[in-house]
Amino acid sequence: MTSRKPKVLVVEDEILVGVMLARKLESFGYTVGEVIINGEEAVEVAGRERPDVILMDIALSGNLNGLEAARQIRDFYGIPIVIFTGYDTEKLSREVKDIEPVAVVSKLDNIEEVLRAIKKAVGA
Repeated sequence: MTSRKPKVLVVEDEILVGVMLARKLESFGYTVGEVIINGEEAVEVAGRERPDVILMDIALSGNLNGLEAARQIRDFYGIPIVIFTGYDTEKLSREVKDIEPVAVVSKLDNIEEVLRAIKKAVGA
């Protein structure tokens, strides 16, 4: 009996950062689809693919930033979200309380911080 690999949706407007993160997550056994670069598409793909967790950047291209996309995804689909950002995580943690993210992780943190947040989100 094989267990299903948790599926992670990476939403990151810096495509190189997103692709590198996706490859790293795959090397740790996660299933990762294409990297999404804007908020509108993030909401659409989240509804269609129903990932186990979403890594969401704050600054995205398009009309919806990462915070608004995260709010919509939480309200419509209830998918756990990890905020993945280059901004000050301590300050941002206070600002995103209403989104109820699993964690707020800095892009400057090592991959272990991201993995810990994903494991927390999927209950592993």
